[in-house]
Amino acid sequence: MESIKKIFSQFIFPTSLLASTIIGAGMFALPYLFEKSGIILGLFYLIFFGLIFALIHLMYADIIVRTPENHRFPGYAKIYLGKFGYWSSIFMAIFGALLVLTVYLILSVSFINLIAPFLPVFYKIIIFWLIGSVALFWKINELAFSEFLIFGGTAAIVLAVFGFGFGNFEKVFSLPIFDFKNSYLPFGAVLFSMYGRSAIPALLGYFRNNNESPINGKVPIILGSLAPAIIYILFIFGILGLSEAVSEDSVSGISGNIPQLVLLGLGFLGIICLWSTYIVIGRDIKKSLEHDFKFPWILSGLIVVVSPILLYFSGFQNFLKLVEFSGAVIIGLEGIYIILMWLKASKVESENKFLTKLNPLIIYSLLLVFIGGIVYKLIY
Repeated sequence: MESIKKIFSQFIFPTSLLASTIIGAGMFALPYLFEKSGIILGLFYLIFFGLIFALIHLMYADIIVRTPENHRFPGYAKIYLGKFGYWSSIFMAIFGALLVLTVYLILSVSFINLIAPFLPVFYKIIIFWLIGSVALFWKINELAFSEFLIFGGTAAIVLAVFGFGFGNFEKVFSLPIFDFKNSYLPFGAVLFSMYGRSAIPALLGYFRNNNESPINGKVPIILGSLAPAIIYILFIFGILGLSEAVSEDSVSGISGNIPQLVLLGLGFLGIICLWSTYIVIGRDIKKSLEHDFKFPWILSGLIVVVSPILLYFSGFQNFLKLVEFSGAVIIGLEGIYIILMWLKASKVESENKFLTKLNPLIIYSLLLVFIGGIVYKLIY
C-alpha cells in the first residue's frame, strides 16, 4: 500500500500536473491542420516537438534549481540575460500568457455549446471565466490532485472519441500523407499544444511542499512532456474518422456523427482541458507578478483575473490565428530565451541539477528550429 502511495505521489500526480497543463486548447486545432498538411507530417511534428519540449522543460527546471532566489520567467531572464532580456521577456511571459488565456475563453464557447446550447455567448464566456478565476487561488497540492483527476477524465473521453472514429479509419488512410504547400501549417499549433513551461515551477514546488528534492521531478517532466502526444494522436484519429468536414475547433464537424452522450462527454472534456491549463498558466502569471515585479498578491490576482476578459471583448476572438501566432512567435521566443538562459545557468555550481552538458549541435539545432519558425510566421 505504501509503495502504491509513493508511485502516485512521486510520479503520477506530478506527471499529471504537467500533462494536464499541456493538454489544452491547442489539441482542438490539430485535426483540422493535420488534414490540411498531411497526416504523416503532422505525426512527425508531434513526436519531434514532444522530444524537443521534454528537453526545454528540463532546461527550465535546471535554471530554477540552480538559481537561489525564487523567480518566474522574467526574473530568470533578468539574472541571466540582463535588462534587455528582462524587459523583452515581459512581452512573452505576461502579455503572451494573457493572450493564451484569451484563447481558452474563445474556445470555451464551443464546448459549453455541447452542454448548454441555449445559453447566450456572453454567459458562456462569463461562466468559464469565473470558474477559472476562482481556482487561480488554490494551493499547489490541491492543484496537483485536481490535475490528476482531469488528466484521467481527459484520457477516458479521448479514448471514447477514438473508439467511435475507429470504424471510419479508411477515411483517415485516404488523406494525403504530406502536402508540401501546407507543410508549415501545423508548426505554430503544435508548439502551442506541446508547451508546458508555466507548469514547471508548480511541479517542482509540489516536491518541495512534500519535503522531497525537486530533482525527483526529472522523470515526471519527461513523461508529462511526452504523454500529451499520445493523447493527441488518439484524439486526431478519432476526430478525422468522425468528421464529414473537419472544423477548426474539432467540434462542429462531428455533431451529427456520434451519440449525444459522447458529445456531452466531449463538451466536458473540452471544458476541463481548458480549465486545468487556464488555472496553471494564470497561477504562473500571478506568481511572476508577485516575485519578479513585487506586486501585492491582490493586485497580481486582479490583473490575471481581469485581463483575459478585457482582451476578449476588445476583439481578440479568432481562435486559429491566435493559436498559430502564440505558438510560432511567443512560444518560439520563450524557447530561445530558455536555451540562452540555460547556457549561462549551467555554469553555476549546484548540488541540484537536471542536466549537465549538451552537445553544441543539439543547442544550435534547437535555436534554428525556433528562429526559423518565428521568421516564417512573421513573413507569411
